[in-house]
Amino acid sequence: MANIIVTGTSRGIGFETVNALLDQGHQVLALSRTEMKLQHSRLDLLRTLSVDLAQDNLSVVLQAIEDWTQVDGIVHNAGSFMHKPFIQTTTDDFLALYRVNVFAVAELTRLVDRKLMQGAHVVGISSMGGIQGSSKFAGLSAYSSSKGALITLFELLAEEYQSRGVSFNSLALGAVQTEMLEAAFPGIKAPVSAAEMGAYIARFVLEGHRFFNGKVLPVSSSTP
Repeated sequence: MANIIVTGTSRGIGFETVNALLDQGHQVLALSRTEMKLQHSRLDLLRTLSVDLAQDNLSVVLQAIEDWTQVDGIVHNAGSFMHKPFIQTTTDDFLALYRVNVFAVAELTRLVDRKLMQGAHVVGISSMGGIQGSSKFAGLSAYSSSKGALITLFELLAEEYQSRGVSFNSLALGAVQTEMLEAAFPGIKAPVSAAEMGAYIARFVLEGHRFFNGKVLPVSSSTP
């Protein structure tokens, strides 16, 4: 039984990741701004915490897992999205996205540092839009650049934590059929469902560090 923290769990990919981890009998702390409404046979393994990663004091996370001797994995899935022409995107807009997509990731990782033991795996959910050379879309200057920053942050943390045996990897997701995608690009049909991606991420946080560290892995059926 592993102890896993997942952020951004009220819906979509984060919700399905939690569901998949519970299916496998792991303990999960699910963080989201709004209440997570999950029906599952193993709710005894689930802890939920309503928290705004950009605004709240994240020390409440430590209180929620005070009895955990270690954290075996973190899935930094929570993300803020904005589809807006660059000329209309203000510095405050950039800061709002970076607070969730980068700064909160760093802060939460620092907070649970002492519970990250050898063999722990920290996974950042990035985007294909954050990879240099991939296809880009107009209106995503703040979002995609923040996802690129997340990738670089995790490459650096992999080096800093290597001596402790803690692994950091990023998954750069392509299009996944979620409410966020539909809101940004109405009518688009993604090739992967949120449930399929959640199951993949659940497997990766548990096993991916056996094969990768400091890597960004494209998880997309389209090219480039």
